[in-house]
Amino acid sequence: MNDTAIRVRGLRKRYGGTPAVDGLDLDVTRGETLAVLGPNGAGKSTTVQILSAQLPRDGGEVAVLGTDPAQADRRFRSRLGIVSQTAGDLLELTVAEVVRHFAGYYPRPRDPGRVIAEVGLAEQAKRKIRQLSGGQRRRVDVALGVVGNPELLFLDEPTTGFDPEARRRFWDLVRSLAADGTTILLTTHYLDEAEALADRIAVIASGRIRA
Repeated sequence: MNDTAIRVRGLRKRYGGTPAVDGLDLDVTRGETLAVLGPNGAGKSTTVQILSAQLPRDGGEVAVLGTDPAQADRRFRSRLGIVSQTAGDLLELTVAEVVRHFAGYYPRPRDPGRVIAEVGLAEQAKRKIRQLSGGQRRRVDVALGVVGNPELLFLDEPTTGFDPEARRRFWDLVRSLAADGTTILLTTHYLDEAEALADRIAVIASGRIRA
């Protein structure tokens, strides 16, 4: 169990009468990068939200870094990094202000300036969020997800809206984090992204791991 970052057995979540996650089993080893592939509506984002303590589950057993996310406290949350599909924007703050602000929430954050450079926003550091393009705002989301120097990083379709150069830069960042021992769970629709970054790939459909 000390080598297991995520352990899931029989995870279930329904929206109304419709199952989004339907008896999912999953193990992720510490230091591993696992990519999760699947069509829209397969249950990928719901699973990530449950594991990262953003959403309660309806059933099953879950342990993340040895903790049940349903009992998450501030210390547990500080060990996680999350890049979700829908992140809020602090439109009137600059990129540098936002990243520095979020770094202050964590006990051992990464250097905000370095993170901004790694996501390709060094030239936009003094620009307000509202002045950025959609792809650049997505890079801010990524910066906020990694600035806390997390033990476990959840990346939910993180490169949506990235141009090819930005995607390659992001891949380099993920490889660097993985090399430093960060455990990473990545959901993506890009097969080349999964092939480039993942140690293992899981395929999810209809709320269960199929392969």
